[in-house]
Amino acid sequence: MIKPEKRFMELALEAARVSAENGDYGHGAVVVKDGVVIATGYETLKSANDPVNGHAEVDAIRKACQKLQQPYLQDCILYSTAEPCPMCMSAAIWAKMNTVTYAITRDDMIDEMERIKQAGGGEFSWRQIAIPAEYIVEHGEPKVNLVPGFMSEEGKKLFELTKGK
Repeated sequence: MIKPEKRFMELALEAARVSAENGDYGHGAVVVKDGVVIATGYETLKSANDPVNGHAEVDAIRKACQKLQQPYLQDCILYSTAEPCPMCMSAAIWAKMNTVTYAITRDDMIDEMERIKQAGGGEFSWRQIAIPAEYIVEHGEPKVNLVPGFMSEEGKKLFELTKGK
């Protein structure tokens, strides 16, 4: 397993802020190999009208494969500001990534939606498929190392950027 480093998650958090400034959800991702940033992914689901390639993790994985001119990222770690959805987690497995680390867990997102609902905060939700990243990894090959909740408090601050989106 590749050990996550704070400096790279901070870059993913910055990518999330840029995504939110551009009118998208506050999600960001970074692919790192041997201590070097290979690619940064931004959420463009709304701005590009693309619910598939518009996920920050998919954006980062695609860019990293293109930059390295190879389809696999065996020696790479994916930093994501939020727990990857089933599609993004599957993409990391198919890219043969070594490690995926994320700040905000799926449960954090569910708790935040409930908190906003209880506070009368109106329309705020993420569309969810109730399959955690751990389940995808358990049922996928090759195995990917997961590091959930890395810098979670910093990640939770992104909720403020997503309200009303």
